[in-house]
Amino acid sequence: MRMGLIIAGIILIAVGAMAFTGNLNFSKDKEVLKVGDFSATVKQEKTVPQWLGGIGALVGVGLVAAGAMRKR
Repeated sequence: MRMGLIIAGIILIAVGAMAFTGNLNFSKDKEVLKVGDFSATVKQEKTVPQWLGGIGALVGVGLVAAGAMRKR
């Protein structure tokens, strides 16, 4: 359990740091028109908000600290 908290915290810190610096993007396909067999889609690129990355990194630091302080 202790090592699991530390590993989860490190992963959250890494992903949170990527989102905080603006390097974490995702795409979303949206269907805008459909007529019979013809359909038109739009691909939207979005960035994860920086505040969400900061919160994720802080939670990760908390998990690492909790894992480090936990007794065997």
